[in-house]
Amino acid sequence: MPRVRLLRALGGATALAASIGGLPTMSHAGAPRDGDRFVNAAGARPLPGTGSMFPFLMGKVWTSLVGRGGAAPHVPFDAEALRHNPSVTWIGHATFLVRMDGITFLTDPMFSERASPVSFAGPSRLVAPGVPLDALPRLDFVLVSHDHYDHLDLPSITALAQRGVPVFVPLGMGALIEAAGGQATEFDWWESRKAGRVQVHCVPAQHFSGRSLTDGNSRLWAGWVVEGPTRRFYHAGDTGYFDGFRQIGERLGPIDLAALPIGAYDPAAIMEFVHMNPEQAVQAAVDLRASTAVGMHWGTFDLTEEAINEPPRRFHAEIGRRALDGVAGWTMAVGETRDW
Repeated sequence: MPRVRLLRALGGATALAASIGGLPTMSHAGAPRDGDRFVNAAGARPLPGTGSMFPFLMGKVWTSLVGRGGAAPHVPFDAEALRHNPSVTWIGHATFLVRMDGITFLTDPMFSERASPVSFAGPSRLVAPGVPLDALPRLDFVLVSHDHYDHLDLPSITALAQRGVPVFVPLGMGALIEAAGGQATEFDWWESRKAGRVQVHCVPAQHFSGRSLTDGNSRLWAGWVVEGPTRRFYHAGDTGYFDGFRQIGERLGPIDLAALPIGAYDPAAIMEFVHMNPEQAVQAAVDLRASTAVGMHWGTFDLTEEAINEPPRRFHAEIGRRALDGVAGWTMAVGETRDW
């Protein structure tokens, strides 16, 4: 194996470990802080041992070298459809362009080639962004759920900052946004602010944070509910399944459209506390009292061990099995726009 490819793969494994928390950090649980670190409300996250982590990381080194099929389908974006209000466009991974109640916003903007602290290593895109940055319409704001590289992409933030788009983030993330040239407003869990015709609510998630091996949980992670006169949209960010979905549904539901992560769940020994599988995502939609759930966080980056195209199959099978719960399930092509 050429030395440069091996170094790139090993660098990718390190970046992936930082992104998904595979290497030990000061990740604890409790509510809502432990000293200067943020914590979860659902108990301590069981940290994976080397017996789980080493084979996982070596496996990801291998798949980064040989590649795997199964990327999400891609369609050319429809510039006319982008003007529809309300509408939602999947740009890839956790990035959506959302229009509702006269407001246009973007979630977890990730337009770079790699989800990594370096440009030469780390998980690379399997499918190009569904809408290029320069083709986006005017935005009223951007929502960022947490600081991991596949959700907070600083080059994308810099490009959006040049357009003067304000960025809403959980506590502790403002300095990162401002260093990238952006204008940040920080939110705590359950904090709300008015943004034009809508109310933006920051809500709990069960995850963790960190962009290096030394800053774990120094910045908060969250989901978002955008509440307008006629629609309510929920973006889960990155989260394991937890009782917070029920609380969000009780306090801010019913939700018209819930964007829920359905991928990056195997091996469960490493992922279960911080990522949902498709069946858990359906249960989360039920808890949220959501009319429609759209699956995200699959098919754009190869982050874990399940087959890349497995999440949507399991998601739709579970939606069908639980038809009496009354939740419609969508999985979209990258670049696709749907009215809602």
